[in-house]
Amino acid sequence: MRHVKFLARTVMVQNNNVDEACRVLNRILGKEGIFEQYRRTRFYEKPFQTRRRVNFEKCKAIYNEDMNRKIEFVLRKNRVEPFPGCS
Repeated sequence: MRHVKFLARTVMVQNNNVDEACRVLNRILGKEGIFEQYRRTRFYEKPFQTRRRVNFEKCKAIYNEDMNRKIEFVLRKNRVEPFPGCS
């Protein structure tokens, strides 16, 4: 397929319901980050703003990874004592 990248962004209009199809397309584009990329490249971004944004995104990714690991640890089901220290 020559246009595989467009396949995931293809939305079929059913029963002439264009509003619902637009909502679905906007949700897909939002999840893929197309809107953020468009807004970011709409105006020139100074180098210090780029550095700040990139550093913030890195910190946010690290925080989210740690938080997800902690949540997965708490939600594990095969622990001997589900709530250690609370006897």
